[in-house]
Amino acid sequence: MAQPKALLIRSPGTNCDLETAYAFEQSGAVADRIHLNRILEKPEILNDYQILALSGGFSYGDDISAGRIVGSLFRHHLMDAVEQFHDDGKLILGICNGFQILIKTGLLLADDERGLPASTLAWNDCQMFQDRWVNLKTSGSKCVFLKDIDQMYLPVAHAEGRFMARDEATLDALEAGQQLCLTYTADRDGEDSVSFPDNPNGAQRHVAGVCDETGRIFGLMPHPERYIDRTHHPRWTRGEGNSPGDGLKLFQNAVEYFA
Repeated sequence: MAQPKALLIRSPGTNCDLETAYAFEQSGAVADRIHLNRILEKPEILNDYQILALSGGFSYGDDISAGRIVGSLFRHHLMDAVEQFHDDGKLILGICNGFQILIKTGLLLADDERGLPASTLAWNDCQMFQDRWVNLKTSGSKCVFLKDIDQMYLPVAHAEGRFMARDEATLDALEAGQQLCLTYTADRDGEDSVSFPDNPNGAQRHVAGVCDETGRIFGLMPHPERYIDRTHHPRWTRGEGNSPGDGLKLFQNAVEYFA
Protein backbone atom coordinates (compact mmCIF):
# COMPACT_ATOMS: atom_id res chain seq x y z
CA MET A 1 0.00 0.00 0.00
CA ALA A 2 1.60 3.26 -1.18
CA GLN A 3 -0.39 5.70 0.93
CA PRO A 4 -2.23 4.41 4.01
CA LYS A 5 -5.17 6.32 5.42
CA ALA A 6 -5.30 7.50 9.03
CA LEU A 7 -8.61 8.13 10.77
CA LEU A 8 -8.46 10.68 13.58
CA ILE A 9 -11.53 10.46 15.79
CA ARG A 10 -12.44 13.75 17.40
CA SER A 11 -15.03 14.57 20.05
CA PRO A 12 -16.00 17.61 22.14
CA GLY A 13 -12.79 18.76 23.84
CA THR A 14 -10.32 17.14 21.44
CA ASN A 15 -7.73 19.79 20.64
CA CYS A 16 -4.67 18.09 19.12
CA ASP A 17 -6.27 16.48 16.08
CA LEU A 18 -5.05 19.09 13.58
CA GLU A 19 -1.44 18.70 14.70
CA THR A 20 -1.74 14.91 14.65
CA ALA A 21 -3.25 14.96 11.17
CA TYR A 22 -0.43 17.20 9.98
CA ALA A 23 2.17 14.80 11.43
CA PHE A 24 0.60 11.87 9.56
CA GLU A 25 0.42 13.90 6.35
CA GLN A 26 4.08 14.89 6.67
CA SER A 27 4.83 11.18 7.00
CA GLY A 28 3.03 10.29 3.77
CA ALA A 29 -0.44 9.27 4.95
CA VAL A 30 -3.87 10.58 4.08
CA ALA A 31 -5.37 11.87 7.33
CA ASP A 32 -9.10 12.41 7.89
CA ARG A 33 -10.62 13.97 11.03
CA ILE A 34 -14.08 12.55 11.70
CA HIS A 35 -16.36 13.25 14.65
CA LEU A 36 -17.06 10.36 17.01
CA ASN A 37 -20.81 10.71 16.39
CA ARG A 38 -20.31 9.82 12.73
CA ILE A 39 -18.41 6.67 13.72
CA LEU A 40 -21.12 5.72 16.20
CA GLU A 41 -23.71 6.10 13.43
CA LYS A 42 -21.66 4.14 10.92
CA PRO A 43 -18.89 1.98 12.43
CA GLU A 44 -18.09 0.50 9.03
CA ILE A 45 -16.27 3.76 8.24
CA LEU A 46 -13.32 2.08 9.96
CA ASN A 47 -13.03 -0.33 7.04
CA ASP A 48 -11.68 2.46 4.84
CA TYR A 49 -8.63 3.11 7.05
CA GLN A 50 -5.41 1.42 8.13
CA ILE A 51 -4.51 3.62 11.13
CA LEU A 52 -6.84 4.73 13.90
CA ALA A 53 -5.62 7.65 16.03
CA LEU A 54 -7.06 9.15 19.20
CA SER A 55 -5.53 12.58 19.74
CA GLY A 56 -4.84 14.62 22.84
CA GLY A 57 -7.14 17.09 24.53
CA PHE A 58 -9.93 16.90 27.08
CA SER A 59 -12.67 14.75 25.56
CA TYR A 60 -16.05 15.75 27.00
CA GLY A 61 -14.15 18.04 29.37
CA ASP A 62 -12.75 15.07 31.33
CA ASP A 63 -15.81 15.72 33.48
CA ILE A 64 -16.01 12.21 34.97
CA SER A 65 -12.37 11.29 34.52
CA ALA A 66 -9.97 11.62 31.61
CA GLY A 67 -11.13 9.59 28.62
CA ARG A 68 -13.89 7.76 30.46
CA ILE A 69 -16.87 8.97 28.42
CA VAL A 70 -15.31 8.15 25.05
CA GLY A 71 -13.99 4.91 26.52
CA SER A 72 -17.50 3.95 27.62
CA LEU A 73 -18.93 4.79 24.19
CA PHE A 74 -16.30 2.54 22.63
CA ARG A 75 -17.05 -0.30 25.05
CA HIS A 76 -20.81 -0.21 24.49
CA HIS A 77 -21.04 0.66 20.79
CA LEU A 78 -17.76 0.22 18.92
CA MET A 79 -15.81 -2.66 20.43
CA ASP A 80 -16.73 -5.19 17.75
CA ALA A 81 -15.73 -2.81 14.97
CA VAL A 82 -12.49 -1.68 16.63
CA GLU A 83 -11.46 -5.21 17.60
CA GLN A 84 -12.04 -6.30 14.00
CA PHE A 85 -9.94 -3.32 12.87
CA HIS A 86 -7.11 -4.56 15.06
CA ASP A 87 -7.57 -8.20 14.05
CA ASP A 88 -7.15 -7.13 10.43
CA GLY A 89 -3.55 -6.18 11.20
CA LYS A 90 -4.11 -2.43 11.44
CA LEU A 91 -2.62 0.11 13.85
CA ILE A 92 -4.15 2.07 16.74
CA LEU A 93 -2.48 5.06 18.39
CA GLY A 94 -3.59 6.99 21.47
CA ILE A 95 -1.79 10.19 22.49
CA CYS A 96 -2.35 11.69 25.97
CA ASN A 97 -6.17 11.80 26.21
CA GLY A 98 -6.15 9.10 23.52
CA PHE A 99 -3.97 6.95 25.79
CA GLN A 100 -6.46 7.52 28.59
CA ILE A 101 -9.28 6.43 26.27
CA LEU A 102 -7.42 3.25 25.24
CA ILE A 103 -6.88 2.37 28.90
CA LYS A 104 -10.57 2.94 29.69
CA THR A 105 -11.72 0.74 26.80
CA GLY A 106 -9.55 -2.23 27.72
CA LEU A 107 -8.31 -2.31 24.13
CA LEU A 108 -4.71 -1.62 25.08
CA LEU A 109 -4.47 -3.84 28.18
CA ALA A 110 -7.27 -6.34 28.56
CA ASP A 111 -9.38 -6.62 31.70
CA ASP A 112 -8.91 -9.73 33.82
CA GLU A 113 -11.44 -12.55 34.10
CA ARG A 114 -13.31 -10.59 36.76
CA GLY A 115 -13.66 -7.58 34.49
CA LEU A 116 -11.14 -5.55 36.45
CA PRO A 117 -8.76 -3.28 34.51
CA ALA A 118 -5.07 -4.15 34.29
CA SER A 119 -4.05 -0.54 34.77
CA THR A 120 -5.18 3.05 35.02
CA LEU A 121 -3.84 6.56 34.49
CA ALA A 122 -4.26 8.35 37.80
CA TRP A 123 -3.82 11.94 38.90
CA ASN A 124 -0.25 13.20 38.82
CA ASP A 125 1.56 12.73 42.13
CA CYS A 126 1.98 16.50 42.40
CA GLN A 127 -1.82 16.92 42.08
CA MET A 128 -1.22 19.56 39.43
CA PHE A 129 -1.37 19.82 35.65
CA GLN A 130 2.12 19.38 34.21
CA ASP A 131 3.21 21.13 31.01
CA ARG A 132 6.92 20.54 30.34
CA TRP A 133 9.41 18.76 28.09
CA VAL A 134 10.75 15.36 29.11
CA ASN A 135 13.45 12.91 28.07
CA LEU A 136 12.30 9.45 27.04
CA LYS A 137 13.88 6.13 26.21
CA THR A 138 12.47 3.05 24.51
CA SER A 139 12.86 -0.59 25.43
CA GLY A 140 12.28 -3.77 23.49
CA SER A 141 11.40 -4.16 19.84
CA LYS A 142 7.72 -5.06 20.05
CA CYS A 143 6.07 -1.66 19.45
CA VAL A 144 5.59 -0.90 15.74
CA PHE A 145 5.48 2.85 16.36
CA LEU A 146 8.87 2.92 18.11
CA LYS A 147 10.90 0.99 15.53
CA ASP A 148 14.51 2.28 15.34
CA ILE A 149 13.84 4.91 18.01
CA ASP A 150 16.12 4.82 21.05
CA GLN A 151 15.27 8.12 22.72
CA MET A 152 13.08 11.16 22.32
CA TYR A 153 12.61 14.62 23.79
CA LEU A 154 8.90 15.51 23.81
CA PRO A 155 6.44 17.73 25.66
CA VAL A 156 3.82 16.49 28.11
CA ALA A 157 0.64 18.32 29.10
CA HIS A 158 -1.65 16.41 31.44
CA ALA A 159 -3.09 16.14 34.93
CA GLU A 160 -3.98 12.41 34.85
CA GLY A 161 -0.94 10.65 33.47
CA ARG A 162 0.39 8.50 36.30
CA PHE A 163 0.51 4.93 34.98
CA MET A 164 -0.45 2.42 37.65
CA ALA A 165 -0.86 -1.31 37.19
CA ARG A 166 -3.26 -3.47 39.17
CA ASP A 167 -0.38 -5.10 41.09
CA GLU A 168 3.33 -5.85 40.92
CA ALA A 169 2.70 -9.16 39.15
CA THR A 170 0.91 -7.30 36.35
CA LEU A 171 3.78 -4.82 36.09
CA ASP A 172 6.32 -7.63 35.93
CA ALA A 173 4.35 -9.43 33.22
CA LEU A 174 4.01 -6.26 31.13
CA GLU A 175 7.71 -5.53 31.48
CA ALA A 176 8.70 -9.09 30.59
CA GLY A 177 6.46 -8.89 27.54
CA GLN A 178 8.17 -5.67 26.34
CA GLN A 179 4.89 -3.78 26.69
CA LEU A 180 6.29 -1.05 28.96
CA CYS A 181 8.04 0.23 25.88
CA LEU A 182 8.50 3.96 26.64
CA THR A 183 9.80 5.42 29.90
CA TYR A 184 10.85 8.76 31.33
CA THR A 185 14.58 9.31 31.90
CA ALA A 186 16.63 11.98 33.63
CA ASP A 187 18.62 12.85 30.50
CA ARG A 188 19.23 11.79 26.91
CA ASP A 189 21.75 9.20 28.09
CA GLY A 190 18.92 7.20 29.62
CA GLU A 191 19.84 7.81 33.24
CA ASP A 192 17.70 5.51 35.41
CA SER A 193 17.81 7.67 38.53
CA VAL A 194 14.55 9.45 37.75
CA SER A 195 12.48 11.67 39.99
CA PHE A 196 10.13 14.64 39.58
CA PRO A 197 10.09 16.56 37.26
CA ASP A 198 11.90 14.12 34.93
CA ASN A 199 9.04 11.76 35.66
CA PRO A 200 6.32 14.44 35.61
CA ASN A 201 3.50 12.36 37.08
CA GLY A 202 5.04 9.70 39.34
CA ALA A 203 4.21 6.80 37.00
CA GLN A 204 5.21 3.35 38.23
CA ARG A 205 8.54 2.28 36.73
CA HIS A 206 8.55 5.69 35.02
CA VAL A 207 6.18 4.43 32.32
CA ALA A 208 5.35 6.99 29.62
CA GLY A 209 3.90 4.65 27.00
CA VAL A 210 2.55 1.11 26.69
CA CYS A 211 1.81 -1.21 23.77
CA ASP A 212 -0.44 -4.24 23.55
CA GLU A 213 0.79 -7.80 23.08
CA THR A 214 0.95 -7.41 19.30
CA GLY A 215 2.82 -4.08 19.34
CA ARG A 216 0.16 -2.59 17.05
CA ILE A 217 -1.79 -0.68 19.71
CA PHE A 218 0.25 2.04 21.39
CA GLY A 219 -0.65 4.65 23.96
CA LEU A 220 1.64 7.35 25.33
CA MET A 221 1.32 10.45 27.48
CA PRO A 222 3.92 12.68 25.70
CA HIS A 223 2.94 14.50 22.51
CA PRO A 224 5.03 13.43 19.48
CA GLU A 225 2.87 15.58 17.16
CA ARG A 226 4.16 18.69 18.93
CA TYR A 227 7.76 18.09 17.88
CA ILE A 228 8.03 17.16 14.24
CA ASP A 229 10.11 20.15 13.14
CA ARG A 230 13.24 21.64 14.71
CA THR A 231 11.43 24.95 15.24
CA HIS A 232 9.06 23.20 17.66
CA HIS A 233 11.92 22.67 20.11
CA PRO A 234 11.66 25.15 23.02
CA ARG A 235 15.28 26.28 22.52
CA TRP A 236 15.62 26.05 18.76
CA THR A 237 16.67 29.73 18.51
CA ARG A 238 19.68 28.79 20.64
CA GLY A 239 20.71 26.14 18.15
CA GLU A 240 19.12 23.16 19.90
CA GLY A 241 16.73 20.67 18.38
CA ASN A 242 16.76 17.99 15.71
CA SER A 243 15.61 18.15 12.10
CA PRO A 244 13.17 16.57 11.75
CA GLY A 245 11.84 16.72 15.30
CA ASP A 246 11.99 13.63 17.48
CA GLY A 247 8.26 12.92 17.17
CA LEU A 248 8.06 12.57 13.40
CA LYS A 249 9.71 9.14 13.26
CA LEU A 250 6.85 7.66 15.28
CA PHE A 251 4.34 8.66 12.58
CA GLN A 252 6.69 7.59 9.79
CA ASN A 253 6.94 4.15 11.36
CA ALA A 254 3.16 3.83 11.27
CA VAL A 255 3.04 4.80 7.61
CA GLU A 256 6.01 2.63 6.61
CA TYR A 257 4.40 -0.36 8.30
CA PHE A 258 1.97 -0.48 5.36
CA ALA A 259 4.49 0.38 2.64
